[in-house]
Amino acid sequence: MQTLASFFLPRNIALPPAEERRVEVAPGVELLCMCHWQTERRGPMTVIVVHGLEGSSDSQYMRGIAAKALAAGMNVVRVNQRNCGNTDRFSPTLYNSGLSGDIRAVAEHFLERDGISQFVLAGFSMGGNLVLKLAGEWGSAAPAEFRGVVGVCPAMDLAVGADALHEPANRIYEYYFLVNLTRRFRRKVRLFPQTFDPERLRGVRTLRQFDDRVTAFYCGYTGADDYYARAAASNVVDRIAVPARILHAASDPFVRFRTETLAKTLGNPNIEFVESEDGGHCAFIGVSDAGYDGRWAEREVVEFARERAK
Repeated sequence: MQTLASFFLPRNIALPPAEERRVEVAPGVELLCMCHWQTERRGPMTVIVVHGLEGSSDSQYMRGIAAKALAAGMNVVRVNQRNCGNTDRFSPTLYNSGLSGDIRAVAEHFLERDGISQFVLAGFSMGGNLVLKLAGEWGSAAPAEFRGVVGVCPAMDLAVGADALHEPANRIYEYYFLVNLTRRFRRKVRLFPQTFDPERLRGVRTLRQFDDRVTAFYCGYTGADDYYARAAASNVVDRIAVPARILHAASDPFVRFRTETLAKTLGNPNIEFVESEDGGHCAFIGVSDAGYDGRWAEREVVEFARERAK
């Protein structure tokens, strides 16, 4: 109920116009970033936030964090992953859960071009995997301006998550993702007919099959198992060397952690693992009151950034 409510309940989130920034993250590949700046952009904390599978910079939680962080005196960069936010023409490639290098390129761009003095990374679901993976890959060699990382319901164990989506109770979510991924792939076929073959969709009925026949094939993996194994943040979560917070709900229908992943996460003194009984997948809807809209995870991300600010 939490998961579905967060998707269907309407929200009125007022944001000032964003500066649109196209950041080249690889040769011929650009990400569209929606930037909100304080009057003086160098000094304040900058929150770089990444959406989940088939989301975009306009996802409600992305806009919600932007509104809260701006009100707290921070800069915000809402990152569209490859092809997301109507940017299919910006990249001849697909997006996938292993592209932490894209987020690295975005952070380096704003460090070099805008001179931001401090930043945190935040990600939801697939985006949570990406930001935690990057933090682990950076390890102790992270930029001095990197103050911390937050993952909200991060999909750190991709294989168990894909299998959980195929359970009968979760087929509604798998169907949603699969329909949208299939539509996106067909758009890529139309834009880049010499690169993508629509026949690869033949017989695809599950997310794992899509990842095996499409994602892995076009993204340099030998198959879904190889993709899930190599792209998971669980491989490097024990190397995170900055303050980190992971928000997870015991009621999340499909993000689950292997015992080994939990052991590595809880064994890293830099990581605060916060698990609530309820919250669903990236929802965490509570009771609203004056000045608070009840979106607990969004508030936690901004509070984490406030704690890290200097």
